[in-house]
Amino acid sequence: MTVTANERLGLAPTDPRPASETRPAADRTETNPLFGDQKMKLGLFGTNCSYGLIMSHAPSTYEITWEHTKEIAQRADRLGFDVLVPVARWKGFGGSTNFNGNCFETYTWAAGIAEATERIAIAATSHLPTIHPIVAAKQATTIDRISGGRFALNLVMGWVPPEMEMFGSEQREHDERYAFGQEWLDFVTRLWTEPGTFSMHTKYFDAELLEAYPKPHQGPRPALLNAGNSPSGIEFSARNVDFNFASLDTLENIKAYTDKVRNKARDDYQRDIHVMTYGLVVCRDTEKEAKRAFQQVVDEGDWGAAGNVIKIAGSGASQSFDHAVKQMQERFIAGWGGYPIVGTPEQVTEELGKLNEAGMEGMIFGLIDYNEELKYFGENVMPLLTQAGLRH
Repeated sequence: MTVTANERLGLAPTDPRPASETRPAADRTETNPLFGDQKMKLGLFGTNCSYGLIMSHAPSTYEITWEHTKEIAQRADRLGFDVLVPVARWKGFGGSTNFNGNCFETYTWAAGIAEATERIAIAATSHLPTIHPIVAAKQATTIDRISGGRFALNLVMGWVPPEMEMFGSEQREHDERYAFGQEWLDFVTRLWTEPGTFSMHTKYFDAELLEAYPKPHQGPRPALLNAGNSPSGIEFSARNVDFNFASLDTLENIKAYTDKVRNKARDDYQRDIHVMTYGLVVCRDTEKEAKRAFQQVVDEGDWGAAGNVIKIAGSGASQSFDHAVKQMQERFIAGWGGYPIVGTPEQVTEELGKLNEAGMEGMIFGLIDYNEELKYFGENVMPLLTQAGLRH
């Protein structure tokens, strides 16, 4: 049996800690807008990475500076959006744009955005193999305390082999990534919730006399997100997370998927799960203008970067994009493989309504020009969503 440093050095044990250190400060349904009562939740996706969700040289004022990303976040906050979800990238996808290669690290980004906003939920997107659970748990708790309980953690198993090689390790086999992810999350959850000291001895982790104070602001724990749509991803989401994110090709497939995920969570794990989607929204005064803007994104697309993404996704690195790799390469150029909504404010409202009817409880989306188009969205779409009963 291993002799711990505490035993070797004869250190006095930690006395039981006060409730202010061992309990969350508030119920997350009172602090985190992801658990609010908006019928169709809205969020922005990818505002921390170059080119956002478009692999294209289409004109835009969007840029990766702190001032710009903060302004976008504050505008979304004022408009009443529910969440900001960043993209975690360690290496760009090459091509003429080096898509997403110029980016802010997501935990640090989330801490800054948390301080700069008042109401909106802020996620950090975390590639689990790249960060130790002790560090992740402490960073998440710090951001949750900064935000007053508005934090969410987006769990990614790590799906891009060139990025994993940057960390000196090969990509794990697909299902093993989720086995590792389960142990990683169990570790983090115990750090967030256990009031005293404990040890972890599992396949992937071996740690003695663990403790973590304070606990997150929101209880029982911060919101958890995951975008796994493969059988292993659905299993992981159904068992663990609050929100599963998915993009599919038709409303019929979306309805079947949302029913499947919810039923699995309910039947196998006796819990509820929310399902949301993501994609690119292009909204203009006329349908013709919207379609022209969307087509410009495609016409000026970075097919080198898109080809790299498709090769990586098609190699088995991720099974969540299988439907898109084969049939919808343009969706990678214009929306990172997500569900596109293109049209007038009335048509965008109608499409969001159809997604909601098919079981999607929200959408996080990209815009060609986040900051400028958010102004238009706020003036022209938000009132229609209220009229349609999708928002209040």
